[in-house]
Amino acid sequence: MVDDADAVPTELQSELAEILGPEGLITERSQRRTYESDGLTAYRAVPALVALPVSTEQVSGVMRACARHGVPLVPRGAGTGLSGGALPHPDGVLIVLSRMRRIVDVDVLNQRITVEPGVTNAAVSRAVAPHQLYYAPDPSSQIVCSIGGNVAENSGGAHCLKYGFTTHHVLGCELVLPDGQVVQVGAATLDPPGYDLRGVLVGSEGTLGVVTQVTLRLLRRPESVRTLVADFTDPASAGTAVSAIVAAGVVPAAVEMMDNLAIQACESDAAAGFDVNAGAALIVELDGPEAECDASFAEVVALCQESGATAIRIADQPDERARVWQGRKAAFAAMGRLAPDYLVQDGVIPRTRLGECLARIAELAADAELRVANVFHAGDGNLHPLVLFDSSRPGETERAEALSTAIAELCVSFGGSLSGEHGIGADKACSMPKMFGAEDLAIMDRVRAAFDPDGRCNPDKVLPTPRLCGERPGRYRPHPLETAGVIERW
Repeated sequence: MVDDADAVPTELQSELAEILGPEGLITERSQRRTYESDGLTAYRAVPALVALPVSTEQVSGVMRACARHGVPLVPRGAGTGLSGGALPHPDGVLIVLSRMRRIVDVDVLNQRITVEPGVTNAAVSRAVAPHQLYYAPDPSSQIVCSIGGNVAENSGGAHCLKYGFTTHHVLGCELVLPDGQVVQVGAATLDPPGYDLRGVLVGSEGTLGVVTQVTLRLLRRPESVRTLVADFTDPASAGTAVSAIVAAGVVPAAVEMMDNLAIQACESDAAAGFDVNAGAALIVELDGPEAECDASFAEVVALCQESGATAIRIADQPDERARVWQGRKAAFAAMGRLAPDYLVQDGVIPRTRLGECLARIAELAADAELRVANVFHAGDGNLHPLVLFDSSRPGETERAEALSTAIAELCVSFGGSLSGEHGIGADKACSMPKMFGAEDLAIMDRVRAAFDPDGRCNPDKVLPTPRLCGERPGRYRPHPLETAGVIERW
């Protein structure tokens, strides 16, 4: 068997070994397989080489070497992404940034922090907690997901309704371009002059270069936090409550919804106190000055009751509030209690069409003879339908993939978006023409080419290409003998 490390020139391997040192380059195939996918495990590809830099200088050196040899490269953070954005290129170098974990600077007075890309989302808030500061974006994977990945995907989280996404909290980035040049994008101020290249970079999914430092905006801890869980007979009734809350002018920090299937999984996993008989559960959290928070909270309780809530549980104590959020944020992992495999989407729809869209998703699932659990950021219409399936059953994987794509494109037909926070990656690139015209996609391609004229930086991601959409490379299919346990993949 020919090792796919032979796909890269021997001279490049030697150069990378010199740049990174003996511990910084992985060439052994069994070790490279560790990185064959991100959180979307349906797509797999073993990288030809894995680079583990510890500094901007090493990242720059790796990228200069790849440029000289014309070799593709893919940046990777913690690997928690759910769209195949960190899927390796089989003939390229995977640049893993998990060793770059330094907190470079904490500026308490100006409420900002500068970190390397491998620092986890939760670690930022822990680092500044003694100063009564925190970092607002909070993806469900915040304990393990890294800031570099958050920047790449423009991650959101439960509290994005009030506080916005990663792009609203990134002030500036140090960026290594595909040719190895190191540039500064944005600045440590709220409104730097010039073109908003920071806005172009955040959410570009690693296609424009590799981020090696990020300066983030921090917020003061709110004076008061109030949280409730409201049960409803069905998601449509819960959606009515969401619309009523927003129409009343109340801006909660978070409004999350789970349907019955999601509630069952989360409660079995986290024992957070959710009612497994409820058709839907709404988690509403408000924060801010105590007097304002108390008044708005009373209004939210009344609106939930008027919208048909069958029960309302108020999480008064910090530990009870933590259990509620632990249950909600365990949702994806908890799906293993319902099915051995799942695919998750993150399409966005107008809040006013929530009930209609969920009903249509249920119809699509019934047609595909599959179950779909729904857990999502109801406040901004960001759905997270989880398509449950068993890959060991013939044809079920294909039906799940088709249903997942149909749901993403359904969101566009409802006047929404293919993605709210997970990114397009390899998973939804071929659906981009459903949302954008040919001229729109051509402009995006021209912007990408301005940073990466050779198209070597995270190729086959975000934008549709004939090769990607014709061949669908990287999708892993087990051989029948492997399924039977006779052979193993190598």
